[in-house]
Amino acid sequence: MLYKFVYKQPLTISTLSEIKKNILAALAYFDAFTYPLTREEVCLFLPVKYDQHNFDDAITCLITDRLIYRFDRFFTLRNDPYLISRRNKGNQMALEMIKTARKVGNMLIKFPYVRGIAISGSLSKNYADEASDIDLFIVTAANRLWIARTLMHCFKKLTFLVNKQHCFCMNYYIDEQQLEIAEKNIYTATEIVTLIPIQGDVTFANFFAENAWTRNFLPNHIMRVSTAKALEKSRLKHLLESLFNNNFGDWLDNRLMKITAGRWGTKTQQKRMNSRGFVLAMAVDKHFAKPDPNNFQFKLVSRYENKVAQLLQENKHSVAN
Repeated sequence: MLYKFVYKQPLTISTLSEIKKNILAALAYFDAFTYPLTREEVCLFLPVKYDQHNFDDAITCLITDRLIYRFDRFFTLRNDPYLISRRNKGNQMALEMIKTARKVGNMLIKFPYVRGIAISGSLSKNYADEASDIDLFIVTAANRLWIARTLMHCFKKLTFLVNKQHCFCMNYYIDEQQLEIAEKNIYTATEIVTLIPIQGDVTFANFFAENAWTRNFLPNHIMRVSTAKALEKSRLKHLLESLFNNNFGDWLDNRLMKITAGRWGTKTQQKRMNSRGFVLAMAVDKHFAKPDPNNFQFKLVSRYENKVAQLLQENKHSVAN
């Protein structure tokens, strides 16, 4: 574990050198996405609780030693002002896409067994560009994930006819039976705490409670349950669900899971690629469906840890003082 010094005393930082290391770690993670951070964001993504005075001294020292760079209100590991204009442009574009995402969420919540919808991916970090999709994180009723997902993806087929498929990237599903995310690392913690719930306030309150382990990685980040609307009662939705709240529904959900797993297994074996050049792959289970392109999580976390280790080794004298 890279941050052994962090977890021994998770509530406080006692030395200036420790907080320097953690500021570099926070910036290194987002450097993988070419994304500079504001001062407030650096604080949010520190892997430990921090002392305000130490933080101010540490970030000033890092700038003076040219280990990090400040442009306007942003901090980055790179001496490149283009990163700031890129981020500002991306933030502006994200404002409009988030409005669209909310409309999409208001529509998709009407599907049977859907209990919660949140914005995920780069858009949940308030960034978008010309190639961005609207990535959505979906929570379904227990043991009905595959019925819900199949109906939603049948609808998505229609969006290709009007070239709106990029607005309906429903790429991560879990159900209420298993809300805890199994993989526990800096990547999954960041993805969870940055979710923007748009439907299902109670659902996401339960989800965040089940994933309180994220505080071990990001103890300063407050999860955004308040952004979600309460579920509205729908007679039509209730009627459709009543058709499958029986043994036939159990059989159908299991059958749809097996069919989908088989299709995705074939795509992976044939090395079919998505629009971003990744081999199509999906991790399939009774209680979740999630993309798994070429061990992306493992590669990202490994690259991040190597980057931090390199930074600390190259600048060990400056960081230690």
